[in-house]
Amino acid sequence: MTNQDNKKITASYGELSEFPKMVFGVMGSAGGEVPESAREKIYDLGAEVGKRGYTLVTGIAPGLPHDSVLGAKSQGGLVIGISPAQSFTEHVERYNSPTRGYDIIVYTGSGLMGREVENIQTCDAVVIVGGRSGTLGEFAIAFDQAKIIGVLEGTGGIADHIDQLVEVINKDTGAKVIGHTDPIELVKLLEQAYIDDVLPGYLELVEGHETDGELE
Repeated sequence: MTNQDNKKITASYGELSEFPKMVFGVMGSAGGEVPESAREKIYDLGAEVGKRGYTLVTGIAPGLPHDSVLGAKSQGGLVIGISPAQSFTEHVERYNSPTRGYDIIVYTGSGLMGREVENIQTCDAVVIVGGRSGTLGEFAIAFDQAKIIGVLEGTGGIADHIDQLVEVINKDTGAKVIGHTDPIELVKLLEQAYIDDVLPGYLELVEGHETDGELE
């Protein structure tokens, strides 16, 4: 590709980032009794993520994760769903999962538990809201993978017991757990943690690296 080609791309799409935008993952209750206040909070969190131009990822489940999707889309945000299914047909017929509001659906074929790893690995920051056993598993994966973890406090379920879990786990993995009752403030805190702890490493990695890749 010539410099002229690069100029055409820049003219069409603007300056291209050296690496992807920050990715927020939302993990939470997909069923059961969910307080309306929790739904409102996670919708507002998704909207703030979309407003700031970041990407939102969920396990493409109903309930609280889907509320965050609707919030992100209300602000024109990009949403990616990590599906347990291996195709759109299975996604709808077997899992009865949402389809509205997702810009991209990644079909893992890994099942409900298997897709949790891909879900977490895709994210720079993982938000825990409400939650039951599935959310507990996602928290454990994020904690062991040293992710930035945001906890939307006051939403019930696992989210309101994270402090006790961290104390019982008693393991330094490098994960950073940040809690707040206000969804907007939580996004700001996670953004700052990303800027302080993750972004410098990304900048160091791309320094001197051919960001368009190299032919083998």
